[in-house]
Amino acid sequence: MQVDTTTPPMGWNSWDCYGPSVTEDEVLANAEFMAAHLLTFGWNVVVVDIQWYEPTARAGGYNDDPPVELDAFGRQVPALNRFGSAADGAGFGPLAARVHDLGLSFGLHIMRGIPRRAVELDLPILGTEWTAADAADTGSVCPWNPDNFGLNHDHPAAQAYYDSQVAQFADWGVDFIKADDMLAPFHDAEIAAYAEAIRRSGRPIVLSLSPGTGLDTAHLDHLRDNAAMWRISDDLWDRWEDVHDQFERLARWAPTQRPGGWADADMLPLGRIGIRAERGQDRPSRLTPDEARTLMTLWVMGRSPLMFGGDLPSTDADTLALLTNPAVLEILKHSDGGAQVSRDGDAVLWSARATRPAAAAPAPATYLAAFHLGDQASSAVVRPDAAGVRGPHTATDLWSGEVLDLAEPLIIPPHGVRLVRLDPHH
Repeated sequence: MQVDTTTPPMGWNSWDCYGPSVTEDEVLANAEFMAAHLLTFGWNVVVVDIQWYEPTARAGGYNDDPPVELDAFGRQVPALNRFGSAADGAGFGPLAARVHDLGLSFGLHIMRGIPRRAVELDLPILGTEWTAADAADTGSVCPWNPDNFGLNHDHPAAQAYYDSQVAQFADWGVDFIKADDMLAPFHDAEIAAYAEAIRRSGRPIVLSLSPGTGLDTAHLDHLRDNAAMWRISDDLWDRWEDVHDQFERLARWAPTQRPGGWADADMLPLGRIGIRAERGQDRPSRLTPDEARTLMTLWVMGRSPLMFGGDLPSTDADTLALLTNPAVLEILKHSDGGAQVSRDGDAVLWSARATRPAAAAPAPATYLAAFHLGDQASSAVVRPDAAGVRGPHTATDLWSGEVLDLAEPLIIPPHGVRLVRLDPHH
């Protein structure tokens, strides 16, 4: 199922709740919930995150010298103790087919480079006279994960390996690849080679790059040429400071957003997370309801992709309501010009423009998001002319549905937001 990148993709990723250890049953449970409850709102991508090929994967870190499962050509295959339908060489084909049957797209995570185990065994690269040792750059390693070596792109074996890997993913029916350890530092040759492998596969696969620690907008042209999504931060967890830090990053990246190329502020650590996660115990998200609304509002105003990190079947109703507010999601899908208008201490104002008018409206709406990042409630006067709005209009708070009188100050809770749609009228 082709992933539409004309608007920011929306989906579920197994990382925040299951870390490296997610199972087939857990993926399917989340996919089935998404299809039943979220698909009509635009949520349609299911992503199996890191180490699906590692039978001993666990919460809270990576095993040294992991016994990763490979085929005869050094390509990762799903661990059978976690993905039983992969037996007899089927790989992720059966699971992808189940996800597709639900009307959803299927994605997976992969690390940059070639498995160290493939190099140690000197496995052949499919369709060539080369081996994994010819392709590897053993001096290029990920500082936080032990699975792979980087690739030596001065040797044609490197591209041949990526071509063979992505061809297998395409055969399985993969629609979305989250390629990790690509951006910090910026591995330009790896990124370009991976994008070329996708092109050669003949399948329209979306490439998402991670993690974006310190990612500079100077790389924008290269990113747009090769990927549809790129992270702009390290992993984001359910801590207010993590959300707070994204304001500066999204203010820098939001003006660059355009169809087919989206700066990604990372997953939404909401609902029930930490079940077997990299960080923390099984828990509901530690973000307060106001902080969760702030996160969702900032992401849609900045038009970041939305990848939910909680376990959907056990997520609370209030969180699900955050994910399915049609008026808020309309900003993500049908707006442009999202940008920070001003920042004065803890007071932050963003605006965006709708790209299509509401029913019976003479012109498209304007959106204003008034954030307060401080620890105490704030009273703020939100002026429509700050976003260039003149003339008569109706102001509606999109989270509460309340019609507002903007001549009166708005009360904004600690770490909170008031998200206002200004609809012009005659």
